[in-house]
Amino acid sequence: MPVRIKICGVTTPEALDAAIIAGASHIGFNFCAASPRYITPEAAAALVARAAGRITPVALFVDANAQDIANIRRLTGIGTVQLHGAESPAFAAHLGGDVWKAVGVRERADISQAAAFAGAVSHMLYDAKPPQGASLTGGHGLAFDWTILPGARHPLPWFLAGGLNPQNVASAIRQSGASAVDVSSGVETGGAKDSAKIAAFIRAAADA
Repeated sequence: MPVRIKICGVTTPEALDAAIIAGASHIGFNFCAASPRYITPEAAAALVARAAGRITPVALFVDANAQDIANIRRLTGIGTVQLHGAESPAFAAHLGGDVWKAVGVRERADISQAAAFAGAVSHMLYDAKPPQGASLTGGHGLAFDWTILPGARHPLPWFLAGGLNPQNVASAIRQSGASAVDVSSGVETGGAKDSAKIAAFIRAAADA
C-alpha cells in the first residue's frame, strides 16, 4: 500500500499545486493564530476550492473551542479536523465527523496516550514533543527516536510527524514502520513552502 503523505501548513496556491502534482494524499491548513503558518478561513476556502477534490484537506487546531471549529469547517468545507493541543477524548468525540489527534512523543510510554482516544478519533499523529517552554505544539522540526514505534501497541491508524525532511523520510519510514507521514517545516526554505522540497519529500517517501 502506498505511503500516505500529508503536507501541512500550506498557505499558497503554489504549495498546494506542488503537493497535488507530486502525489500527496492530504494537505493541512493551520488555524492556530500564533503559528507562522496560520491561514485565514477565507484563504483556506479558496485553496480547498482550487484543489477540487484532488487531495484531502485537513484543518489543524490547537485548543480551539468547538464552535470555532464548527464555523471553520462550515466556511472552508473541510471535513477532517486535526487536534494538536491538549484536547480530551470527550472533546474530540463531541466534534463528530473525521477527527485526528496529535500527541507528543519522546519515549515509548508516550505512545500509550493513544489508547484513550480509541473510539473518539479516526487517526493518531505521533509528533515530537516540543522544546521546554515552547509556545507552539508543533512545527519545530524536531524528531524523536523512530525505533520505539515498532512493537508498540497502536489502537488506531497513525501518521508519523516531527523533524521529517526529504533526506530522512525514507529512513524514518523504514525504522518506524509508518504507513503515513506528515511534514511541515521540513519542506520549507526561509519559512515558506518550497515546491522542489515538497516534490523531493514525496518521491523519497514513496520510494521507502
